[in-house]
Amino acid sequence: MKTSIKVALAVVTLFTATNLAAEKKVHSFTVSRTIKAPAEKVWAVVGDDYGAIAHSHPKIVSSNYLSGTLKSGEGAERVCHFNEKGTKYVKEKQINYDPDNYTFKAQVYHAGGMPLDPNYNFAVYKVEVVDANTCKLVLDMGIRTKPAFMGTMAKGKFKKIIEDYMIAVEHHVLTGEKVTKDNFKEIKARYKS
Repeated sequence: MKTSIKVALAVVTLFTATNLAAEKKVHSFTVSRTIKAPAEKVWAVVGDDYGAIAHSHPKIVSSNYLSGTLKSGEGAERVCHFNEKGTKYVKEKQINYDPDNYTFKAQVYHAGGMPLDPNYNFAVYKVEVVDANTCKLVLDMGIRTKPAFMGTMAKGKFKKIIEDYMIAVEHHVLTGEKVTKDNFKEIKARYKS
């Protein structure tokens, strides 16, 4: 009898652990784009101008620093609004900030009006030097939705959004023009890869 109780407890423990692991599934993907601009110019847009992501992201209508943050750096916080009403947004914190190596992590810590689990959503930005006039922008993304089953469906959509963001960053770096949802279709047509 003791053996069957131990087996039953082991099965329940294994089942519970498996379910908890499944509940915490984070979908990950990497998107990169080679940009004909020096790494420091791309870093100036994605790393140094962290709070102004709305200037180079076609899905973000406005963005700004939060919590007394005045500039980018370790612990800098920003809010990104995805609609004019401000009801769909994410708040992110810049961590593992390493300007010498052109990398940082944008950790989502609050999501409003969006099916995201803020504890498991992040983007690791890296700007890699190719040569003096060329670099590669790389984003390693982790997403988890609420409810979790939507993650598989959302992964493809998020990847497409990040691919578009890469084009927008390239355009903004090369021209200085602010990218918006209104002008992005025309911009995207110019940057077929």
